[in-house]
Amino acid sequence: KELRKILISIDGYSGTPEIRAALKLTPILFQRPGEIRQMEWKEINWGNEYWEIPADKMKMRFAHIVPLPTQALDILRGLEPITGRDRYVMPSAKRDGRPMSENGVRTALRSLGYSNDQVTPHGFRATARTILDEILHFRVDYIEQQLAHAVKDTNGRAYNRTKHLPERKQMMQVWADYLDDLKVKLKL
Repeated sequence: KELRKILISIDGYSGTPEIRAALKLTPILFQRPGEIRQMEWKEINWGNEYWEIPADKMKMRFAHIVPLPTQALDILRGLEPITGRDRYVMPSAKRDGRPMSENGVRTALRSLGYSNDQVTPHGFRATARTILDEILHFRVDYIEQQLAHAVKDTNGRAYNRTKHLPERKQMMQVWADYLDDLKVKLKL
């Protein structure tokens, strides 16, 4: 119920297009807030419908692929005419070659009336982890891989950026559809 209310509030947010996009992408993609705000246009692979985050931007220092569900692609396509000439998908309001502020999404959530105790940008990661496992019944290793957590494979490698990519692509679309459905009906 609370997630539904937050998602509806996010849809009604009337800030800048960059902050609106970051705010909407945060629950859909459930990546770390710093990764989302530093997303660059060159990292978007439109043909394969994924976002490839370079290793130097990742906490674990391994490149990470984020499959983009249609909802995320639509948000990005809507933003491209506005910021497509910039380096960052969501640039600083000053257009000074930097990404949006690290507090952009957090401040937007506060302006929507949510306290730090109710919701944080990083908190969407735990929400996705819980719902994907307990309600949508996806394999934990797919979820952990999508969260960019170090998951050892059968060869003992701590991280394989392409591991389970088709399954994660399906999972990300199911997740985005679930969020959309949650906004229109309370019980799934």
